[in-house]
Amino acid sequence: MELDKAYELTPQIVKNKDVSSEEYARIAEHLDLLPGVNATTDWNRKYPYKDTISSFLGSITSQEQGIPKEEEDYFLSRGYSRNDRIGKSGLEEQYEEILHGQKEKIEYTTSKDGKVLDSKIISEGKRGKDLVLTIDMEFQQKVDDIVREELKAATKKSENRYLEDALAVVMDPKTGELLAVSGQHYDRDEDKFEDAAFKTVYDTHRPGSSIKGATVLAGLESGVIEAGEVIDDKPIQIKGSNPKGSWRRLGRVNDIDALEHSSNVYMYHIAMRMGGEFNYREGKKIKFDREGFQKMRNYYHQFGLGVKTGIDLPYEATGYVGDVSTANAGNLQDLAIGQFDTYTTMQLAQYVATIANDGYRVRPHFVKEIREPTPDDELGPVIKRFDTEILNKVEMDQEKIERVQEGFRRVFQGSGTGSSYWKDKDYDPAGKTGTAENELYIEKDGKPVRVDTENLALVGYAPFDDPEIAFAVLVPNLGKSKGQSINHNIGTKIMDTYFELKEERIEE
Repeated sequence: MELDKAYELTPQIVKNKDVSSEEYARIAEHLDLLPGVNATTDWNRKYPYKDTISSFLGSITSQEQGIPKEEEDYFLSRGYSRNDRIGKSGLEEQYEEILHGQKEKIEYTTSKDGKVLDSKIISEGKRGKDLVLTIDMEFQQKVDDIVREELKAATKKSENRYLEDALAVVMDPKTGELLAVSGQHYDRDEDKFEDAAFKTVYDTHRPGSSIKGATVLAGLESGVIEAGEVIDDKPIQIKGSNPKGSWRRLGRVNDIDALEHSSNVYMYHIAMRMGGEFNYREGKKIKFDREGFQKMRNYYHQFGLGVKTGIDLPYEATGYVGDVSTANAGNLQDLAIGQFDTYTTMQLAQYVATIANDGYRVRPHFVKEIREPTPDDELGPVIKRFDTEILNKVEMDQEKIERVQEGFRRVFQGSGTGSSYWKDKDYDPAGKTGTAENELYIEKDGKPVRVDTENLALVGYAPFDDPEIAFAVLVPNLGKSKGQSINHNIGTKIMDTYFELKEERIEE
């Protein structure tokens, strides 16, 4: 049957599974009686770390699947055969032509009736190149353990009946090298975990207050607030709308205080002013310019929020953009506190890395080097290194970025919303917490039923003065309950582990 599928003078695999030594020997011994048939070795992927980052490594098609029909022209024009196995997801797909190698090319001389009279090798075949990843595998495995441990502990709380996933991204903010990327999905029925690291790039969620650094910088750079400007944190009351306030009344706060204590009201004033309202008075209607949405988003885009991060994968989500066709000032205020648009965990990591890196947004990447293969599985010579790629420099004065950096430092080390978890850490951390309301729809009696849950986010970096690690944690669909701390538990353990490993390696 396999021979019937073959094209003339084109390689066709007849059997590459469950081939016994006897079968191979008998065919190899009688090749002179089997024109056009050859016996050779085939390849397969081996995964020494099993499921670790398996969803990013990707998968390949089987010999039976070969090249997908819709991609035949592309691959056949590049010397592939129809039943060649190719990467169909993740890094396997992204770097397919590097990993695939080069086939041996043979020139055949045939008679008029198609009989092969002679053949000669035009070019030797070459094994595919090797990829060296940026992932620190020891660190990656420890991060996976941390995320699994904290996720399982949180699912035991009765209020977290809809909690299933926890996501974390750790990167070098200066180079964009991804050090660890973890996504864990917990199956309650089977009491087991599944690698879901791909969700850090493909799943989007509301991030809550974690993005307020970008909001403050948007306000400063657009000129709607001044550095150090003080605003009274008391609930906003727009005519015809419900009051909107902070998690508690904070009193008079400036831009740095607003970050330290996570003032919603300060962000609301930035949003109103970007929408054209500079004369807010309690209980009155406000003047509202819909262009405020795009103005705010344009600033967010400079940090990687709402745009592609540039990661070396065949696909990444950019997030859901809230519908502004019937938008009002309240929606713009929600956008300013991370309650309107949605983002991926990878975008949040790039955003905080950009702040840590003084406004330089770098491309996150998995592949560090491409190397020549060697017959003994040792690393061969470097063909290409993937150096730091700066995607853009945030168009803001350094003094403004430093104000946000200081606000983030106080969140963790002052009296801010994360200080009880981070204040005593000796690696000088900075960051921002985030809580977002989230509507989850579940099926009940054949109908969708709305359930109100919360997303917990956390972004951070360290050391403050010379950052070498930045991270983002996002845990969606927690029960609405005080005292939830899974984001801080994951974040602190990740950072502790990183610096402990660093110290161990220096000592060694």
